[in-house]
Amino acid sequence: MNRRDFSLPVLVAAVLMTTAASAAQDYSQPQPGEALPGGSTTHHKQRNTNAFSQSSANMSFENELNFKLGNGIFKKIWVPAPSSTTASDGLGPLYNARACQRCHLKDGRGHPPEANWPEDNAVSMFLRLSIPPQNDAQRQLLESGQVGVIPEPTYGGQLQDLAINGLAGEGRMVINYRETTVTLADGFQVQLRKPDYSITELSYGPLHPQTLLSPRIAPPMIGLGLLEALPATAIEALSDPEDRNNDGISGRPNRVWNSFTQQQELGRFGWKAGNPTLIQQAVGAFNGDMGISTPFAPSASGDCTAQQLDCLKQPNGNTPQQDNAEASEEMVKLVEFYSRNLAPPARPDTARPQVLKGKAVFHQSGCAACHQPSFTTANRADMPEQSAQLIWPYSDLLLHDMGEGLADNRPEFLASGSEWRTPPLWGIGLTQTVNGHTYFLHDGRARNLLEAIVWHGGEAQASRDHVINLPTAERAALLTFLESL
Repeated sequence: MNRRDFSLPVLVAAVLMTTAASAAQDYSQPQPGEALPGGSTTHHKQRNTNAFSQSSANMSFENELNFKLGNGIFKKIWVPAPSSTTASDGLGPLYNARACQRCHLKDGRGHPPEANWPEDNAVSMFLRLSIPPQNDAQRQLLESGQVGVIPEPTYGGQLQDLAINGLAGEGRMVINYRETTVTLADGFQVQLRKPDYSITELSYGPLHPQTLLSPRIAPPMIGLGLLEALPATAIEALSDPEDRNNDGISGRPNRVWNSFTQQQELGRFGWKAGNPTLIQQAVGAFNGDMGISTPFAPSASGDCTAQQLDCLKQPNGNTPQQDNAEASEEMVKLVEFYSRNLAPPARPDTARPQVLKGKAVFHQSGCAACHQPSFTTANRADMPEQSAQLIWPYSDLLLHDMGEGLADNRPEFLASGSEWRTPPLWGIGLTQTVNGHTYFLHDGRARNLLEAIVWHGGEAQASRDHVINLPTAERAALLTFLESL
């Protein structure tokens, strides 16, 4: 069966979504299925600090064991090689975190370094590094689509500020904020902090003079399998790169390299949609963030470059018991399964008048043009939990130009330096509950949802201006709606 074939359940869900769309102008009541953002995967457990760590509600009893095993590997603390265990050694030599969970705190949202979090300062955020192509060979490599960036020649694809004993971390990320004030139509003032990024205490020589830096906080993990199960055609159908409908929105898909199929495919994951699948995302995190080799990325030295000779000389944890790597294929696939089945929580307040009023403002402001409310997943025999579900991610997974204010000026595959993938909004109102903060956007510069909205520019400028000019009560309703997601 083709993975994009549609069966009766999918058609039923599609009818529901069509019905929901036709009723989009009626905000007097919730739309069908709206209280279940993840369809049948949606969990109904408490909306507390563990709200992002629950398994798909429709998961079979047999699969619960795989979910728990994957969770264990996700939380595993890795140690340097050699050690007394072959199942947990091989960390680094250079790394950003010792466990997946250290970046994706409680399976939720990371944050920029703050004095309030000395125990995990800068772990859930790091800097991507790259340079513009320097010669014809590098230009041709980018044009082939097989790579999205050219890594910085000494420090690789990301700054790794931690290292095993005997080595120095690569450097320290420094953020300086400059505050500006934006006054809304009702006189309310919003303080925006514009970050400037630099690296100090470089341990392996100077950076390339054209180095491009891109800060990234770890995004929430919920609903990822549902996004992977969306038909590529449903996402691509929303693309309008030439803005033929003249609505000012010209989203387009990123096309990225799938290292498993050896071809270009639709990008779905990451702040610039730079990864096509969850397993490729997991493999990259194992190797790049923790320096853990897998059968799919066998470099035991992780992101160490040819310029870091002491790093390359360090012992590794590759063993026959782990498929001649540090993490076996089984371990990687259990982490993939765990990531795929972190379920969105139910929305208990969809019928509250203030939430419905805010939803109307959300649509009237044009936010739904990028934050697409609902989709129907494909019929996937290999993903039974995610198959044929009506879901509400509030994202089109497309790239949009967000203006110079949010630009990192670092291209990635087809994404320009000012383009970002629309982040899903499901669960966004639980950020404080799960992670103890309300830092948003790709680098956490926004300290609350209103700041995040006011930072919008480019294609979202008109929506941002609409929100700035809202009456106080309507703006409050909009924020209430977002907090209900």
